[in-house]
Amino acid sequence: MILRTPRPSDPFDRPEQLRQALLPLDGELSGAGWNLDEIADLVTPSTLVDAAVLVGLVPRAEGAHVLLTRRNDALQHHAGQVSFPGGRIDPGDRSPLHAALREAWEEVALEPEAIEPVGYLDPYATITGFRVLPVVARLPTDYRIVPNPGEVADAFEVPLAPLLNGERIVSLSGTWMGRPRSYWEYRVGPHRIWGATAAMLVNLGRRLGAAI
Repeated sequence: MILRTPRPSDPFDRPEQLRQALLPLDGELSGAGWNLDEIADLVTPSTLVDAAVLVGLVPRAEGAHVLLTRRNDALQHHAGQVSFPGGRIDPGDRSPLHAALREAWEEVALEPEAIEPVGYLDPYATITGFRVLPVVARLPTDYRIVPNPGEVADAFEVPLAPLLNGERIVSLSGTWMGRPRSYWEYRVGPHRIWGATAAMLVNLGRRLGAAI
């Protein structure tokens, strides 16, 4: 089923509105994941490992875009899938924000100075045992990246407008591990964005006012 909704404001139309729609950077991120009911039979909240990703928004003439990567096919987790730059929070990381910035540098050589953090999305639990803390940030139009071939096969942008309008975002369902489950899929050109990454984009859309 394709869900269509009126277009909410572009994230760059009102920067303060974007900040208010997100969880504060200095706040405590509680909860194992807003999607936990869907996978409660597969994960134990107390054993989830914290991870962080960078949801980088880029102002373009046609509206905000978001930076995504396609993971190397040889990686242990989510190989070959479209994802945000990010990974496990290490003991040396001062915060989820610091982890997201570090991972963005390691994966695509995105300079921390080019990143303007704005706030967090809600924690998200994955079936691979991670509690993902997404950092939403603004990127300049002239940002530069160099994908690390050991981790990233490709890096690209997709527009947010189709998602925020309810276009091309599809709620699908199927049977996995013994029971029906639902998931999101967002197709843009040759790119299939689904699973955790699509769900985090849905969370962003909902916080921005899209009735997804």
